[in-house]
Amino acid sequence: MSENNKATLEAANAAIAQGNYEEFLSFCTGNMQWTFVGDKTLQGKESVRQRMAATYIEPPKFLVANLIAEDDFVTALGDIIMKNKDGKVAHYSYCDIWRFRGSEIVELKAFDIKIYVNHETSSAA
Repeated sequence: MSENNKATLEAANAAIAQGNYEEFLSFCTGNMQWTFVGDKTLQGKESVRQRMAATYIEPPKFLVANLIAEDDFVTALGDIIMKNKDGKVAHYSYCDIWRFRGSEIVELKAFDIKIYVNHETSSAA
């Protein structure tokens, strides 16, 4: 079961990366819950759909370092690169904990940390 969930999550994230948010939502239960830890919780597909439309100016790029599957859970660790509403590139490190019911995504707990990149360079005199 856990390997199937891992494959499902990979397919769901590939849909997001291609900008196919409806395909992503097809992997989710109608009452899925998406919690941005320390921020807000989205309840149901429509709430997630609205958040994706408002947040994903362009499809995000996922750089997955690890996918760890056990029982009904898949944990993903990595980085996300996406444009913010001002069109500037934003970089986040993340740990997402996905819970499945059967073959569908029922819950996500997202721990996202914005990475600030210092673009200043120092030169030797």
